[in-house]
Amino acid sequence: MNRRLLLFIVMLLFGVSAFAQLTQQQRDSINQLSQQDHRLMMDRLGIDNLRPGPSGNPEAPNAANADESKVSYPPVPDPLVFENGNKVKTKEDWVNRRAELFELFDREVYGRTPDNLPEVKWQVIWEKDTLIGSTFTSYKKMKGIVDNSSFPSISVEIDFEYGVPKNVDKSVPLVMEFGWIWPAGMRRPPAPPGPTWQEQVLAEGWGFGILIPTSFQADNGAGLRSGIIGLVNKGEPRKLDDWGTLKAWAWGASRALDFLETDPKVNSKKVVIEGLSRYGKAALVAQAYDERFALGLIGSSGAGGAKLLRRIFGEQIENLASSGEYHWFAPNFIKYAGPLNQNDLPVDAHELIALCAPRPVFISVGSPTVEGQWIDAKGMFDAEVLAGPVYELLRKKPLPISEFPPIQTFLDSGDLAFRQHEGGHTVGPNWPYFIQWARKYFD
Repeated sequence: MNRRLLLFIVMLLFGVSAFAQLTQQQRDSINQLSQQDHRLMMDRLGIDNLRPGPSGNPEAPNAANADESKVSYPPVPDPLVFENGNKVKTKEDWVNRRAELFELFDREVYGRTPDNLPEVKWQVIWEKDTLIGSTFTSYKKMKGIVDNSSFPSISVEIDFEYGVPKNVDKSVPLVMEFGWIWPAGMRRPPAPPGPTWQEQVLAEGWGFGILIPTSFQADNGAGLRSGIIGLVNKGEPRKLDDWGTLKAWAWGASRALDFLETDPKVNSKKVVIEGLSRYGKAALVAQAYDERFALGLIGSSGAGGAKLLRRIFGEQIENLASSGEYHWFAPNFIKYAGPLNQNDLPVDAHELIALCAPRPVFISVGSPTVEGQWIDAKGMFDAEVLAGPVYELLRKKPLPISEFPPIQTFLDSGDLAFRQHEGGHTVGPNWPYFIQWARKYFD
């Protein structure tokens, strides 16, 4: 892997704006504050030490497992069995089981979304007509102003921008991406050949939107006393079952969808939520928790997203619970890297995918030789297979096979879709396949 590509992946994983603009002293300060808050949560849980996570460097002595022959599957929880052991037999049963699963994810993994969330008022910062690719486009830059009257010392704003084809006489579907804006003056990596994803969806007659999640909740533990989490908590530390950053980012996507519901040019019943890496995790959480998102395109989300946590391959629960990533989750999640382990979790990733049912989900992943094994393509595929029975219960089509397919196999016959493309840590090569698959829901 060349240095420029490695730099790009690091910026993608850790936040372009933060990586580019912070000094080393600022980074050190953020790390120190994150470690302090992480330690506070461990103290509240009564935990002295955590197991260290494996390294993503395949040459390291403690490298994460990348050998399929060393993987053994423990039993996974059945999404169609209640906690009391009774089986889910009907759609009505599933409604109750779904509520039970949400409670488990809220308490142990992603945290509870607060009841006292403030209102958001949207302002148009600017709008213009512009040519994007070959499509004349109406483009708006928005800002969602969050009511901070309950705690004026913390201000929160949501950055969101979107475009729709100009010369259409009907409302159109829209793909909303968890994304970022490149800082002014920062050199971008070379663009891949061919049209951008925005150009592709516009050419299809759809719109696109880009939500900047770090505009309203920072991607680090130091930011938990600010942003929307800090505002609701009035600057105080989180409780053990409080929401984490993934849930907060999903909240922001739902507020952007609130606004899109007011735009007659957007068909708000046909909005896709999409993200890559940690933003892929957030996209899956957003789709599971907000039934208004019609489809999900979940890119290389890995552990904490679509990958089975019980599968010892690639990134592990110990990495997620460390001071660098714990903020994505409820503090309660930390204990699964301490006195408990991944097998003690009452839920796993297949049940998060199942919570999206009956709405369609496309899971995208890159090549193991280019993207690497850290995100565990097979672990995400297996989770999607295990979510299949819920889709079948709701009379939707699961994946057509249960054996992990060769790279570049497009599994598109069902409401659950999967493709491992030939590229790296990107959704890029899978955009044409996603669009092809999504047409049947939007035509």
